[in-house]
Amino acid sequence: MEYDRKSAVSSFYGARKNSQDALNHDFPPAGRPRDDTSSFFHPEQQPRGTNDILQGGSIGTAGYNSRSFAHAGREEPLKGGRDEEEAGNGVGEAIWDVYADFNNAGPKYSSAFGTAEKGYHQLRPTKHDDADGPSNPVEMVTVPALGPEWGRSEMREMTKAGRREKKADVRRENLKSWNRGERGLCGKYFTKKTLVFVVFGLCAVVGVVLGFTIPRVPAFSFNDNTPLVRATGDWNSSVPTYFNRVPANFSFPAFASLQVNTDDNYLPIHFSYLHASVYDLNTFNLVGTGDWGKHTLPAKSFPEILVPLNFTYLALNSSDQTWANWYNACKSKSLYTDGSRPPLQFRLVLEMGIVGLINSHSTSTQITDADCPIELSPSNS
Repeated sequence: MEYDRKSAVSSFYGARKNSQDALNHDFPPAGRPRDDTSSFFHPEQQPRGTNDILQGGSIGTAGYNSRSFAHAGREEPLKGGRDEEEAGNGVGEAIWDVYADFNNAGPKYSSAFGTAEKGYHQLRPTKHDDADGPSNPVEMVTVPALGPEWGRSEMREMTKAGRREKKADVRRENLKSWNRGERGLCGKYFTKKTLVFVVFGLCAVVGVVLGFTIPRVPAFSFNDNTPLVRATGDWNSSVPTYFNRVPANFSFPAFASLQVNTDDNYLPIHFSYLHASVYDLNTFNLVGTGDWGKHTLPAKSFPEILVPLNFTYLALNSSDQTWANWYNACKSKSLYTDGSRPPLQFRLVLEMGIVGLINSHSTSTQITDADCPIELSPSNS
């Protein structure tokens, strides 16, 4: 049986034994101690003495009692705490500390395990000579016990890849919680329901803004009085004017007088380019080209513009229908009895680039009663 499970009562094992207390070794028990074996194993049997309570007797109890232990010589209470040790016993001596003999905090009072000492000898640190430095006292410190070994998952979490995976898992869980409506992207305020309303409102605002800012392709129409205007200035001098029969060709400058409708636009329209092409309305042959360049037109208005055109055509002979139509419309009025020349009939195609629109756009308009902007001399006719 282990030492800590043995009973210190001598009567427990059926025999009387002397006290083995080293502190009480100097004070042997006086007289014959009482044997309580019968009372321990027979609790119904009372010890010797009267059982009459009225006569001053005491009722015995089974098991341990005050007589089961050896007499210590004197009975003193244990220390109550540090306050009693510091207070002393009033005579100038400190109260005896039962723990001072075992924790090297005071003198040894017992001589059972050696010679008693009156003072405490503090352990001095040993000196260690360092080959690279001076001799300094080195104090030995207590090394803490090693903890449990790191697990494989814990070691994985300490690596960069593990931290990235942990962050990815956290983001994934947060996204799932947000999708279920349990949390928001910015705390509790930006939930999935809030996001739907915000996106809807943002789309509505963007739609309204684009409705006012996106330019619309304007509409073009010829001036009813003078669809074609005689060229003046530099444009007149840069393009020659002639009609020849052999080979059949002609060339002359002019301006197309157009009116632009920008009533559908809320902001000014910026043209990056505007190219014009003129086709004969009867033969569909190209008879002229032009370039207006970069210009800006105001919004909500009907401005009039002049697009420079260079009418040029080449044919095999004077029997060509396209050449004949334009030659007859530009001959001298004196060659006609009523002084009225046949009108020009053509279609104008405009190709334009507008700032704010992705692709290029084109529009067309036609005229059937345009007067020729030039008049040939009778000799040339």
